[in-house]
Amino acid sequence: MDAGLKIAIFIIIFLYGIVVGSFLNVCIYRIPLKQSLSKQRSHCMTCGYQLRWFDLIPLFSWLFLRGKCRKCGAKISPQYPIVEASNGIAWVITFLVHGFNTPTLFIESLLYCLMVSAMLALSVIDFRTYEIPFGFNVFIFCLGVINLVYRIIFLDKPDVWLYVIGFFLVSGIAAIISLFHAMGWGDVKLLAASGFLIGWKLSLLSFFVACIVGSIVHPIRMKVSKQGHQLAMGPYLSLGIWIAVLWGRYIIDWYMRLSGLDRLLVK
Repeated sequence: MDAGLKIAIFIIIFLYGIVVGSFLNVCIYRIPLKQSLSKQRSHCMTCGYQLRWFDLIPLFSWLFLRGKCRKCGAKISPQYPIVEASNGIAWVITFLVHGFNTPTLFIESLLYCLMVSAMLALSVIDFRTYEIPFGFNVFIFCLGVINLVYRIIFLDKPDVWLYVIGFFLVSGIAAIISLFHAMGWGDVKLLAASGFLIGWKLSLLSFFVACIVGSIVHPIRMKVSKQGHQLAMGPYLSLGIWIAVLWGRYIIDWYMRLSGLDRLLVK
């Protein structure tokens, strides 16, 4: 593919990503408050000024207004451009690493991007409230259904059991852990839904990555802030799932060769 065309495609992907990121900000603010996502217009939290279309251009409006309300001058949280830019960058990285050169790769990458967007929003909410709204898990599960239906219809070897087992395996382990109050049920549901989309191998890897990252980052955060913190596992699970989606197959192959399991399985 021509380099110029490829750059243009990734710019378009980034723009779509920041548009979705703008909607994620609405979800992050309104879902914990049980507010409608569609009936209420976006407005300034300080003066109530209803934002016009030119105030809602993802990323660029915040930069143009220098992070302040057009009417009252109140500061607008940097969360908005950070979430929008993060989602756009995540979409570009996902398509870049996973690929889009075949219909199957394109559909997988698109589904993974939508999953990443849901995980970005639920991570921010979980970090603040220690709750993962059930709707995000339902959405990710629906992505898994779409993926499985596509594979059954269009692929000769859809590997259905890879995804069915993915729904039960790691979430079952997490459910046992949750009995000891080490994880929440929202985390269990997230692992079930994501496992149904990415399969049991990548799901198992994502769980290990999340545990490793969480065991390193969380104590550091506690020490830096000098106070105890309840563990919000959603952000770590989301990061682990994303890493597994992007590089999981390479990590698994590397581990199989390192441990000699590849030779054992061949025999």
